[in-house]
Amino acid sequence: MADRSRDPEALEREIERTRQELARTIDALADRVNPRNVAHRGAERVRAEAGQVARTVQSLVAPPGDDGEPGPVDRRVIYAAAGVAVAVTVLVVWRKRR
Repeated sequence: MADRSRDPEALEREIERTRQELARTIDALADRVNPRNVAHRGAERVRAEAGQVARTVQSLVAPPGDDGEPGPVDRRVIYAAAGVAVAVTVLVVWRKRR
């Protein structure tokens, strides 16, 4: 049963607070599903993955120097590996969405 002893002003404040929370939630959801934002997040994810693959390939391809760090590698090898990684990532994402 409803609590009839509640203060109407307190009830109005609670309703307004709930409305504001709902508005913030809707704004956050709209921002999250905005196609431009989704594409931006996907591109960032692909860039991060390509960078990780490039570092991994460099560590595998480059002979270690005197300090134990990978030596210089021809940039074309790194770019080719990153290109392959990006292509594979795009293909996987595309197939998952189908």
